[in-house]
Amino acid sequence: MDFRDERKEHAHIVVEDNTPGLLAYFLRRVDSPDDAADLLAETLLVIWRRRDALPGDHTQARMWLFGVARKVLLTHRRTLHRRSALHDKLREELASAPRSSTDDVDHLEVRDAIARLDSLDQEIIRLSYWDGFTLAQVARMLRLADGTVRSRHHRALRSLRETLGLSTLTR
Repeated sequence: MDFRDERKEHAHIVVEDNTPGLLAYFLRRVDSPDDAADLLAETLLVIWRRRDALPGDHTQARMWLFGVARKVLLTHRRTLHRRSALHDKLREELASAPRSSTDDVDHLEVRDAIARLDSLDQEIIRLSYWDGFTLAQVARMLRLADGTVRSRHHRALRSLRETLGLSTLTR
């Protein structure tokens, strides 16, 4: 097996291992499962085109995949922002939709509380709690100093505790 085949095989294994996590990443960040599926497909296309840049270490490769996913998501958000009238209408419809259980309400309260945070703090909380990255990995993914991520994480948790009326937040 030559080097090129080894890179393809490595990319295939890493993508296969992380596709469920990437889909979950998008599902938690967009309103529509269809959008999440489209974003995943776009991310996989970018990853496949750039597979030669994929790090050899599995953890580093996972971080790289989520970095690509984050950039795809940011592009998607810019597109949505340009269509703000449609975006606002969709938000109103979702907000007025009836909820079937208290779990949904609790989940919505947490999502709303996170949505009130600064966008960078939202991403730090989501990457660490929802996607399972350590704060050091989050710092590398966002290209920020470890101390910056730790302090923003601490402040974001304090804000979430206050907003939700909780004494502690756990993973």
